[in-house]
Amino acid sequence: MIRLQKFLADAGVASRRESERLISDGKVRVNGAVIRVLGTKVDPARDKVAVENREVRTRKKQYIALNKPPGFLCSRRDPKDRQVVADLLPKEWGHLFTVGRLDRESEGLIFLTNDGDFSLHLTHPRYGIRKKYLVRVEGRVESRNTAAFLHGMQDGSDFLKAERVRILSANNSHSTVEIELAQGKNREVRRLFELIDRPVVTLQRIQIGPVKLGQLPLGKWRVLGDAEVKTLLRPAS
Repeated sequence: MIRLQKFLADAGVASRRESERLISDGKVRVNGAVIRVLGTKVDPARDKVAVENREVRTRKKQYIALNKPPGFLCSRRDPKDRQVVADLLPKEWGHLFTVGRLDRESEGLIFLTNDGDFSLHLTHPRYGIRKKYLVRVEGRVESRNTAAFLHGMQDGSDFLKAERVRILSANNSHSTVEIELAQGKNREVRRLFELIDRPVVTLQRIQIGPVKLGQLPLGKWRVLGDAEVKTLLRPAS
């Protein structure tokens, strides 16, 4: 017996959090009955589970690394018919969902999976999985700016903080900065640079945990190896 939201996440319906929303919204049935109670347990071998009247079956777990180009949304579909990352994958992988997000104009490494536990481990702040970005901004970034990032900065109700920052180049026109984060808050990199009045020109994620983007071409994908998946799920020391 497993929790219903875990069953949905393992089946690739949605992430664990999105599966909980589906249940709360009354869109999930078990043996014909609408279930709204989070934590309800099901037996995958016996119970019939349906989401919006479509039967859900368990799938083999998949883990994909993609080099997302700018202009693509981290979504399976878009009501405005804009480009989505699912367009870059084989059609039979339409059930995969992104692990976290990169905003539309950002590029770089993102994972897709049908494993809700894997997604939760990589996105929840308590696990502290670090993400590294290469950022080009307008104007000169100085050491006092990087010190502020490391100390942490308040932006509305959010406290934004970098774990590591390195200035690769800087002049009065543009600067290139490598920055590492662990919190995973919405648009965190862009917001940090906005706080010091340095608009982002390009933003590329180059590493998640120990997995690097490497030479993966823009718009292409590869399957994560078993060793990579195990390393990503390894508890932080």
